Amino acid sequence: MSSLSSRNRRSFLKTSAAGSAAALSSSLFVSEASAKASLSPLEKLNIACIGTANRAAEDVNGVMSENIVAIVDVDSNYLNKAKAMLTEKNKLEPRTYADYREMIDKEGDKIDAVVIGTADHHHAPASIRAIRAGKHVYCEKPLTHTVFEARLIATEAKKRGLATQLGTQIHAENNYRRVVEIIQAGVIGDVTDVHVWVGKGWGGGERPAKADPVPASLNWDLWLGPAPERPYADGQYHPANWRRWWDFGQGTLGDMACHYMDLPFWALDLKHPVRCEAEGPDVHPETCPLGLIVKYDFPARGSMPALKLTWYDGDLIPKKIAGQSVPANGVMFVGKNGSLFSDYSRYRLFPADKFADFKPPAESIPNSIGHHAEWIKACKDGSPTTCNFDYSGALTETVLLGNVAYRTGKAIEWDAENLVAKNVPEAAKLITKEYRAGWEVV
Repeated sequence: MSSLSSRNRRSFLKTSAAGSAAALSSSLFVSEASAKASLSPLEKLNIACIGTANRAAEDVNGVMSENIVAIVDVDSNYLNKAKAMLTEKNKLEPRTYADYREMIDKEGDKIDAVVIGTADHHHAPASIRAIRAGKHVYCEKPLTHTVFEARLIATEAKKRGLATQLGTQIHAENNYRRVVEIIQAGVIGDVTDVHVWVGKGWGGGERPAKADPVPASLNWDLWLGPAPERPYADGQYHPANWRRWWDFGQGTLGDMACHYMDLPFWALDLKHPVRCEAEGPDVHPETCPLGLIVKYDFPARGSMPALKLTWYDGDLIPKKIAGQSVPANGVMFVGKNGSLFSDYSRYRLFPADKFADFKPPAESIPNSIGHHAEWIKACKDGSPTTCNFDYSGALTETVLLGNVAYRTGKAIEWDAENLVAKNVPEAAKLITKEYRAGWEVV
């Protein structure tokens, strides 16, 4: 432990990030406080982890370099397993909770930061409580369950100058950085179309007709949290199938678009579309579609022209884009002078013969120290995170707007500043939602 007292240490962690609030951008900001003082990297954060299993387990592992002093899970089997693992590996027994509201209330000034790896419908209620308590936040994607929640969380985190990061881990990989450099160097000329597709299909099915006994290890009421009450059904919701239900997830679009649309958002400096429309099967009141196509129109940005971005998922993904056969997942940038395909780990330029002797531009984007590591460092010294909530909030808003267009069945003329579908007033009920008492975000 450094010479900073525990109270002064926590005060520094808050104020060091606060100096950087005014300069948050899509990737980099510099903190006034970090220019004046810094917290030693040997000074460990006190972190609370909300969610401990499945994807959340990866987040727990990602912050194991710090003091994980509290963990939360509605499933006691998961909670006890995580507690045993952390006690053995970190030699520090974390305090345990089933309800993150109680944890945030009780831990008070004992924690510096919160990691959130729950089902989507809990992202905003957990994040906003942590943010309003002055805690730095790392949250899994999509940032929220509704468009309104994304704007609210990004605004409140920025106002408080907190270090934030969305769990889009691929953003930290080198391949995305090299693609951004190529696109921004103008190698394929002005980009006017982008196609993004993922062959998953989170959707389909009917609401179970009967209730099953709730496992003794699971607090079902807390798992539902802000969502409307419904009976437990074995294998239908917990631990993974919640993604296909509107009350808890946002289907394949919500699951994967923040990963794949992240690349064109970064490379092309995107923020908010002005129009959005979607097509797919008939809308089901309970479950997401097994295939979806969403078309977004973005305005010109600086010297970059207006852009059309099309998303495809499930059984509606294309077999060819820009004349090229494509795999099940990917991104295709279509420019005036050629095209570029990318997935998580590779990229290709087309036409192949034209780019046979291609040499990439000089690397200008530093390689990441690690997605979780960026956030940990930012919590301590106000240094950059590449997926802060200002950037990833706008990305999440755009992603989720696609499902709003699909569920209303209308092309939306979008007023991003006011979060209003100008020509589709009935969209308002899908841009936000109602919450069970005690779980509200406002």
